[in-house]
Formats: sequence, C-alpha cells, structure tokens
Amino acid sequence: MLINTQDLSTHLTDPQWIIFDCRHDLLEIEKGERLYREGHIPGAHFANMDTDLSGEKNGGNGRHPLPSPNAFAAFLARHGVGTNSSVVAYDDVGGQFAARLWWMARWIGLTNVHLLDGGLQKWIAEGRGLSKEVPVPQPVALRAEPDALMLWSAGEVEAHIGDAQFALIDARAPERYRGEVEPIDPVAGHIPGALNRFFKQNLAPDLTLRPPLELAKEFNALTGGLPPENIIHQCGSGVTACMNIFAMEYAGLKGAKLYAGSWSEWVSDPSRPVVLKEEKSA
Repeated sequence: MLINTQDLSTHLTDPQWIIFDCRHDLLEIEKGERLYREGHIPGAHFANMDTDLSGEKNGGNGRHPLPSPNAFAAFLARHGVGTNSSVVAYDDVGGQFAARLWWMARWIGLTNVHLLDGGLQKWIAEGRGLSKEVPVPQPVALRAEPDALMLWSAGEVEAHIGDAQFALIDARAPERYRGEVEPIDPVAGHIPGALNRFFKQNLAPDLTLRPPLELAKEFNALTGGLPPENIIHQCGSGVTACMNIFAMEYAGLKGAKLYAGSWSEWVSDPSRPVVLKEEKSA
C-alpha cells in the first residue's frame, strides 16, 4: 500500500508504473495544476480533483461526488493504467488528496495501488529531482469492475444513526466537526452519532504514515473494537475520509466503507438531522 521514495525512484522509467500527482487546494482549485506544471516527480501525470477524481455536481450530491466507475476507468486508461499496472499517487499534504485516487482505483477493481510515503516533501527533502515535462500518455484498455460494498449512501447512514453495531467516523478537523468553524460548507456541525478522527492523526510530523500497530490501537479504541466492515468514513466531501480508510487498511483493519457524499451532501437536504455547535451558557 505504501511505497517509499527510494523504491519509487527505481521505477520512474518503467512503463508499467504510472504515477499521479494529486496536489489540490480546496480553497484555490487551480493551485494543484499550477504547482504540477512548476515541477513534479519525473513521469507523473496530473489528476485533477474536481474533474478527474469527481463527477458532475447536481446541488444535492456534495462537493466532490464520485464519477461513474466507467468514467474513472477511462481517465486511468488514457494515462496508461491497465489491469497489471502499478499505480502510485502522491500529493504534498501527507496523502489527503492522493488517498482519494488510491481508494477510487481500488473501488473499480485495481489492486496494485500505492501512496508515496511522505509525499512530495520527502522526495524534495532527499534531493530528488523534479521535472516540468508533461508525459505523453500511452492509452490502454481498462474495464471497471466496481465494488458496491465499499460505499454507503446517505440513506444507509441515516438508517443507522444510533445503531451501536456501526460507527461513523468524520475525518474533518476537530473545530469543523464541533461546528465552531465552517470555511467551505453552508452548515457547520456534524452528523448525529459521528465520531471524530482528524485524518492528520495518522501522520508523523514528517508526513509519513505512523506505525500500523499504533494506528490499529487508536482506531479500535475509537470504535470500541467494532469489525472494520461496520465502520463508515466521511469528511466534508468524501476526500480526506479516504485517508482514514487507507490508515485502517494499512493497520490491518480491512473492509471499512466510504460515505462519499459526506457532510456537503448531507446538509444539502435540510430534512436530515445535524448536530450544530452548542451555544455557551451565559
């Protein structure tokens, strides 16, 4: 699941290895592509969060709805990803965005998918070079075989509010979860019953992933040891939640689900219950 910088450096010219730069900024959506063109890991293709890793928005399906499995497979295929390819995703924030591509690739049936441990910062800190050259894609054929069991809908989440056999984990920053601030979505707060684990808790100070035994202990403590397949992850728009799923899988806790619409979809329907910020007593 993780690949280190040294191992990736040995595969830069291997046509079976396809690298994606997933840098993005939620508040400045053009920033990721601009940074990519200023310099990226040699041979890396750019994956745009809003167009390549998301589908059409309709006002009720969140800020980053999933594209159709076939549309995503077509994007990967255009960049040379086939069934036997090794796919590597990276960003500059410890996997916050790269994990979305990792999850989606797994969702449509690919298994040989990795995150670059430490991301672009570690690559640069080690003195490894960058390139401004945009690689010429070598398209191949790729068929999507999506796993519907990896996803939960808003209806499924709502039906299980208060069900102690399931846990919903919110990957947003604690102050957003508590409803103290909300820089992006129109409503602040969280889904009733949701637990909070900020995705950055999975990372060491150098943005590498923390040891799997530590991660497993913390996830089990948070959920009371529930089976992984009874754990659902969400965030603001179904992006950073993928980093918590990645951390669980890396820790050996496989089978957690994604509520892809997440908070931004949830609050698009005012009939859905929310926990707002509690007013301080006078």
